Amino acid sequence: MQMNLHLLRTFFEVARERSFSRAAEKLFVSQPAVSKAVRELETQVGLPLLERPGRGVREVRLTDGGKALFEHARGIFALERAALEEVGSRRGERRGRLVVGASTTVAGYWLAPHLGTFLEGAPEIDLQVRVGNTAVIERALIDCEIDIGLVEGPVRDERIEMVHWRDDPMCLAASSSNPLAKRHRLTPALLGEQTWLVRETGSGTREVADRFMNAHGIEPAGTIEIWSNEGIARAITAGLGIALLPLCVIRELQAMGTVTSLRFALGAPIFRPLYRVELKERPTSPLLRRFREALAQQTHAHLP
Repeated sequence: MQMNLHLLRTFFEVARERSFSRAAEKLFVSQPAVSKAVRELETQVGLPLLERPGRGVREVRLTDGGKALFEHARGIFALERAALEEVGSRRGERRGRLVVGASTTVAGYWLAPHLGTFLEGAPEIDLQVRVGNTAVIERALIDCEIDIGLVEGPVRDERIEMVHWRDDPMCLAASSSNPLAKRHRLTPALLGEQTWLVRETGSGTREVADRFMNAHGIEPAGTIEIWSNEGIARAITAGLGIALLPLCVIRELQAMGTVTSLRFALGAPIFRPLYRVELKERPTSPLLRRFREALAQQTHAHLP
């Protein structure tokens, strides 16, 4: 049996979008054409691949056979893209497309010098940066929406290779007007009397804060969840609470005198690892190899 790759691509987009209409928009075809292509592919393989929306079901779902085919399709189209980029590089072209996923702190504070190194001498490269928390970047990598990710927390999917990239210093931060700022040493009990400002579940910053509180038996008097490190930093200046944040996020506010680092009696310096993540079995394109080299050069030159 031979598989029609046009039909497979259509199925792949429907499965990714969980919608026939959204897939049709991405493929620039009509919705009936998408539905017909998926039916033809199901006939070819002799199995139902999708559960259509219906009673109690709002979006397309994959059958077991559909899930298996989707994973193979992911690899096929990743290989196709890598092959095109490899051929392009052998023609001496310094072109192509690279999509980098970066968690919020990496995108905001660490990434720019690496991008500059990567683009030196080849400004025509189509470069995209997609930003989200660690969980979002992990999902985008699995879905082949990005080529490489730089994240603040560990990923757990066995299909992903996780490589330590650099360390990000963290600190306990409070408003300079907070009474804790005048204390020379703090205890877990004192920290537990405070409202803690925390990131959302799935954020690397949140994971480090949760581990820190659990390790020292800190039970906050209250918590406020804010989906941005910068938002948390501004909330600290407003006196809404304290937080464990990357040092790079509060450095300017420290220089202005509005935020201070707290001295914790039991605390050694806190560093969290930042990771480079890629799909294990995805072919490496020339552009991806070049970007890895740029990451290594800048990391060695700009250690925190």
